[in-house]
Amino acid sequence: MFAHEYCGRLWWKLGWIILVPSIIIQIPFINSTEDTIGIVGGIICTIHMVVLMVAIFLTEMALKKNFNKDGSRKI
Repeated sequence: MFAHEYCGRLWWKLGWIILVPSIIIQIPFINSTEDTIGIVGGIICTIHMVVLMVAIFLTEMALKKNFNKDGSRKI
């Protein structure tokens, strides 16, 4: 439950943070070819996946900080 809530909050925050740059990056390519738009979109999707994977590692670090190896919460 802790990991789901922690990671969910993190993804929500990161999603809002990467939304604006994602939109701004695409504006210059509005009248470009489909291939160019596809490449730019693919690069943006890849960056989003990397950011979301970082959130998984941060969640793992939070789990280790808050719980023992047997799953009990640290005091």
